Amino acid sequence: MQLELDLLRTFVAIVETGGFTRAAERLNKTQSTVSAQIKKLEEQLGQTLIARDTRNLALTAHGEVLLERGRELLRLSDDLLSRLAEPELEGRVRLGTPEDFATSHLPQVLAAFSRAHPRVRLEVTCELTRRLERQFRAGHHDLVLLKRDPLGPSMGTRVWREPLVWVCNAYGAALLGEEVSLVVSPEPCVYRERAIGALEAAGRPWRIAYQSTSLAGSLAAVRAGLGVTILPRDMVPSGYQVLGPNENMPDLPDTEIALCMKARRPVQPVVRLYEHIVQALEAT
Repeated sequence: MQLELDLLRTFVAIVETGGFTRAAERLNKTQSTVSAQIKKLEEQLGQTLIARDTRNLALTAHGEVLLERGRELLRLSDDLLSRLAEPELEGRVRLGTPEDFATSHLPQVLAAFSRAHPRVRLEVTCELTRRLERQFRAGHHDLVLLKRDPLGPSMGTRVWREPLVWVCNAYGAALLGEEVSLVVSPEPCVYRERAIGALEAAGRPWRIAYQSTSLAGSLAAVRAGLGVTILPRDMVPSGYQVLGPNENMPDLPDTEIALCMKARRPVQPVVRLYEHIVQALEAT
């Protein structure tokens, strides 16, 4: 028995896009072809890979194993082809990303891609998630990284997840009164919505004390003691402290980052950067 890479690529595309229809759009195939390929793959392996009795996409235990090893196999195959058969990759990729993620986890990922493909021109735009969503729909970006609630695979491919925490300066806990002073980005902002929603659900009064469009501006305001903000835990700088139940601050949901690629015939540099980001962040 031989594992056909085309069938494996279809399977991975279904998981990454969250469904057969989106996978068909990405692969430029009909939905019936995609369904037939998965049926053929399951028959070849003698295993059910995708549960059929759930409303949302769900992998079986065998499907989880195939996804993990299959991605690695596809990466090795693509790397080999790029070295032996394909011309040097060149072109332009427009990537949109939230500023905080761009300053923390993304630089080394993009640097590695640029070293491997020096003739691909990256154009990176940092913006708030809600604005990135609108720009992406309008065709201004080839790829976008978007903050989202933990939704599973329904919107893009999840590439990052970590807890959100309340952050103040080294002395800020003493400044917390009944009313919470917030340092946030202007509307529309996912983290702003999270902070206000959590405080209102906990019955704590709040006010917007400081608004900044940049992460540096928000951290400067927090450092000066003007209020508290929320950040992913791994992004809390030294010299700041995390607040929690002892300070009567409510729990916050995890944050997720999803990577979205335009569905209609993306060019090869876009596909390659998409695959590179997914693989690099999964390994982090």
